[in-house]
Amino acid sequence: MATDAPMATATDTLTLAQWLSPAYPVGAFAYSHGLERAVHDGWVGDAASLEHWLRDVLEHGAGRSDVQFLAAAYRTGTPEGLACIDATCRAYAGSAERLTETTRLGTAFARMTAPVWNLDLPPLAYPVALGRAARLCDLPLELTARMYLHAVLGNLLSAAQRLMPLGQTAAQDLLHRLTPRTVTVADAALTAPLDRLSTTSLMAEIAAMRHETQSPRIFAT
Repeated sequence: MATDAPMATATDTLTLAQWLSPAYPVGAFAYSHGLERAVHDGWVGDAASLEHWLRDVLEHGAGRSDVQFLAAAYRTGTPEGLACIDATCRAYAGSAERLTETTRLGTAFARMTAPVWNLDLPPLAYPVALGRAARLCDLPLELTARMYLHAVLGNLLSAAQRLMPLGQTAAQDLLHRLTPRTVTVADAALTAPLDRLSTTSLMAEIAAMRHETQSPRIFAT
């Protein structure tokens, strides 16, 4: 597929690695995307059920749609267009916690990234903020989308290790097996316009809603 920027340089790759690292201070470790409730309710309890859950999120849920928002933010040329994309991304959040998750992550990302890279980057939903920052820094869209999805999966696996019996080797094996699918989903989502948004990961949305009243809990979502 055609890319929207030149081939990645070493600096481009390392910049994205920094932005999407667990060490980047956006607080991603505090969010489980509803996974905590899924484990609590017994929908996810071992490596096999976790893999099915992650595949659904990746292929049919927020994984795919987030890349569509990221790409739209990257490609828009006007502040009005960016504001419309951001509003659509927020409206597409299926629950109050999902909205909280994407807005808090995006705000933290913008707050950290804008002064360090000297960018005009307002608080935006997380994938919108990342797409806009990548465009302002002329980072390759294709690589940005792939690394974003890989980071999302990595964060969910880290959450799973705190919620259920899942060792480090099993978690890394699962991430390794899902990596090729991450590339496929990211590349397909880059060519899908926002008027083709859809989701069929209904259990993930329900889990996020049910998590709102869960007590006690570890994660914010």
